[in-house]
Amino acid sequence: MGWLWAIIVGLVLGLLAKAIIPGKQHIPLWLTVILGMIGGIAGNAIARAAGVEATSGIDWWRHIFQLVAALILVGLGDRAWTAARSDRRRA
Repeated sequence: MGWLWAIIVGLVLGLLAKAIIPGKQHIPLWLTVILGMIGGIAGNAIARAAGVEATSGIDWWRHIFQLVAALILVGLGDRAWTAARSDRRRA
């Protein structure tokens, strides 16, 4: 059940990141989900390091850290994906 939640959270974080980043992202959905999952894991680690891993009520800070990490990863992933695709077209 943990993997199912990780995939769902990764999908939500990845799609939110794609919606927030200006312009069109060219990465496929499967990569968006993977980057969103990694962003969620990284956000949890940052929240733990900042001392806000578990709070009473909704963990807003943890969610913000997760979303920011997903934004960074989806942005970098899109640049890497676009660069790799353009290199293939030149060869």
